Parts: sequence; C-alpha cells; structure tokens
Amino acid sequence: MNFNSIKAIYKFEMARAVRTIMQSILAPVVSTSLYFIVFGAAIGSKISQLDGVPYGAFIIPGLMMLSVMTTSVNYAAFGIYLPKYTGSIYEMMSAPISAFEVIIGYVGAAATKSILISFLILLTATAFVSFEIQHPLWMLILLIITGITFSLFGFIIGLWASNWEKLQLIPLIVITPLVFLGGSFYSTSMLPVFWQTITKLNPIFYIINGFRWSFFGSSDVAIHISLFCMITFLLLCITVVSIIFKTGYKIRD
Repeated sequence: MNFNSIKAIYKFEMARAVRTIMQSILAPVVSTSLYFIVFGAAIGSKISQLDGVPYGAFIIPGLMMLSVMTTSVNYAAFGIYLPKYTGSIYEMMSAPISAFEVIIGYVGAAATKSILISFLILLTATAFVSFEIQHPLWMLILLIITGITFSLFGFIIGLWASNWEKLQLIPLIVITPLVFLGGSFYSTSMLPVFWQTITKLNPIFYIINGFRWSFFGSSDVAIHISLFCMITFLLLCITVVSIIFKTGYKIRD
C-alpha cells in the first residue's frame, strides 16, 4: 500500500478545512446554539422529559448525527468532484496509486472533518444542558462508522454528479429530510401508529437511535438492529464505490 499517496491526498483535503477554519468552527457552533435556543426553549418548555431524558439532552445525539451525516456527504462529494471538474482526476488515475488508496485518502479526510465538527457540537451542547454519556466507547465507534459510511456515500455522489447542481441534490432533498424525519428531535412513541410505521421505513431512523442508545442506554429500537443497518449500509457503499472504480463509470468518460 502506498501510504505516501494516501497521506498526500489526506493532507491536501485537510488543508482545505484549515483555510476555512473560522467557517468550519463558527457555523456548527452558531447552528447548534440556535437549535438549543429554539428547540430547547420552545419545545423543551412544553416537554420536560422524553423517554426519561431531559429534552435538551435528548436532542444532542440527533444534532450530532445531523451534522456528521450532512458534512460527511458534502465534504466527500466536493472533495472528489473538484478533481473531476478541473480534470486533475485523470492525472491521479494515471499515477502509481490504486483506487483503494484514493478512497482512503478522500473518505478518511471527509470523515475526520465531520467527526471533529460533531465533537465541537457536543462541546457546545455542554453550555446549554448537562448530560452523561453511558457508553462513550460505543458512542465513538458508532460515530466513526457513521462518518466513514456517509463519506463513502458522498464520494459516490461526487463521482456521479455531472454538475454543481447535482452535487447538492441528494444532500438537500434526501439526506437532510430523512435525518429530520428519522427521530432526531422526537421519539416515535409521540407519533400515531401509522406514522410510527412510516418512520421505521426510514434507514436513518435506526442509525440515529443506535447513537442515542450510546448516550442514554435506551432507544426506540434495539442496538443490534441499529448496528446491522449501519454495517449493511457501509458494505453497500463500499460495494458501489468498488464497482465504480472497476468499471470506470463517470471517471473515464
């Protein structure tokens, strides 16, 4: 394995985040503060606890998942689309570096940036509400799995997109709505039976609830079901990326 090539791609992608460090730090802090002010004050005043957890603490896993999913997709999609747009991807493909090493470099950088931002959100949350993470190791493992999985998904979007509009299409009209409708800020027990069934058809629902379990030791679904859904999605993304590089779809055109 060519670790120097992986390191070069990784450092180049991380350098982009450093150049926009104020935006990368300020944006999640402001948005998280607004969520706590709006949801915590408006809804929290009506709902003191949800599933035995103070509402302010209940929404923290949802906020972190919203951040790590959307930023992973956006960072990875932009990271691989830009070389396609400028044409530098052909130089990369002709260099002595394998597709696997390219994927590790881009996906690793996107996952790292999204996970760091999610920890920044966690740190910001401590200023608004007190909470305790019951399974910190599992929290970290699930966060890393989610970051890698959605970075791979964003990598697929970046390879598929043929223009800037398509690059934003899936994150805006698919990922973000599914996260909001996946129980990020509410429990399915609050919904009528019909909408509970619809919510359980949303794959994001299982990822969010698995992450919530790592915080509070309880969720709307069993942790092994959440793990199964996460790993299945991860393997599916790995398979699709492998097929794309093997066939040259959207790369050799």
